[in-house]
Amino acid sequence: MAGTVGIIGLGIMGGAISKNLIERGWHVLGTDIDPARQAALIKAGGTACPDIAGVCEQAPVILTSLPSPSALAAVAAAIAATPAPRIVVETSTMALPDKLAAHDVLTAAGHTALDCTLSGTGAQAVNRDLVIYASGDTAAIAAQMPLFGDFARATHDIGAYGNGTRMKFVANLLVAIHNIAAAEAMLLADAAGLDPDLVVKLAGAGAGASRMFDMRAPMMAARSYTPATMRVSTWQKDMDIIGGFARDLGLTLPLFQASASIYTAAMQAGLGDQDTAAVFAILDKSHPKR
Repeated sequence: MAGTVGIIGLGIMGGAISKNLIERGWHVLGTDIDPARQAALIKAGGTACPDIAGVCEQAPVILTSLPSPSALAAVAAAIAATPAPRIVVETSTMALPDKLAAHDVLTAAGHTALDCTLSGTGAQAVNRDLVIYASGDTAAIAAQMPLFGDFARATHDIGAYGNGTRMKFVANLLVAIHNIAAAEAMLLADAAGLDPDLVVKLAGAGAGASRMFDMRAPMMAARSYTPATMRVSTWQKDMDIIGGFARDLGLTLPLFQASASIYTAAMQAGLGDQDTAAVFAILDKSHPKR
């Protein structure tokens, strides 16, 4: 067996990571506030724990995948209350002050906190197609490379704690814009009377290709936005975080700001639970049909 790891938060990302690790021989202990997610972990071959203390008691390395700053603060406090030392690999997308606060709580209690954000969607997580932006203690990161290699295709150590989050903001800015660009391209193709499946094939093989086009254009062509690998509602949270980070740096990001209004419109249209490919529906509704 590869080793034992604890996972706190078994949602789209945490659940996919758990399954990949189990398949590669890891003993995965997990917990989540949703009993259905714990049941899914058991079905996959993992061990569900009733609480965070139960995970920390048995796992020397804890990976967290959480939905909100309040969840991160609560989980950090709960881990801090357990015996040290533990390596805590925090993978969530949060505002930098929230990450730093969790770091301070954990390190004060004797644990080693790593900021290891993930570039990729839930679908990419299923296929081990994630990139890890690892930051924090270099020796601790190096020690986790076998773990990282069993659920991601690449890991990069980018220095001091917090740089993982900073890098994730840069990557997500591109994702936000590329997704809207894909939607505009598919809208133009539709208005021009082109076969959408052919457009997906040919544009995806040309100079304008992007990972977001490859993933989202087929959903746009089919006008089908489920199952979601990144919900609009979740993405809206990420957009707000990036916008706040840019404002703190005194930056104006015109393309990012233009894209943000379309995601907001998708939320207002009740598409929050749909995949972010659903921005195509917003643009599609805005132009007259031929």
